Amino acid sequence: MLKEFKEFALKGNVVDMAVGIVLGVAFGAIIKSLVDDLLMPPLGLILGSADFTNLFLIIKEGATAGPFATLAEAQKAGAVTVNYGLFINTIVNFVIVAFALFLVIRNMNELRRRMEKPEAEAAPDTKECPYCLSTIPVKATRCPNCTSELKS
Repeated sequence: MLKEFKEFALKGNVVDMAVGIVLGVAFGAIIKSLVDDLLMPPLGLILGSADFTNLFLIIKEGATAGPFATLAEAQKAGAVTVNYGLFINTIVNFVIVAFALFLVIRNMNELRRRMEKPEAEAAPDTKECPYCLSTIPVKATRCPNCTSELKS
């Protein structure tokens, strides 16, 4: 059983998957830093520190009656709430992270295209006979099908 486990754990697929997960975590940290440190400060300035956290509806009053100024107060009082503000924050964060990821991937693809050298187009080996329209070698001076003399 130990031998089978060792064989499974050291297979190429498992090692590749582990490397992929580690790189994914590291890439996630890069995206998080991009969003938190580069994108959010200007967006926060533009939006005027918009925070939807304290947008909620009370379904059932808690031990103490409202109104509650913050979601934390409502939850502390035991009120049952629909936290649509947190949902809006989550959607906004998702859109920002998705946009940041899009920018990173877009730039990586552009860099990859620049690094790839375009392959030189190979000169065609054949041409078409202007008389019978059959395919013939480029260097042919006479068509083997219709025997027409070809111009160079």
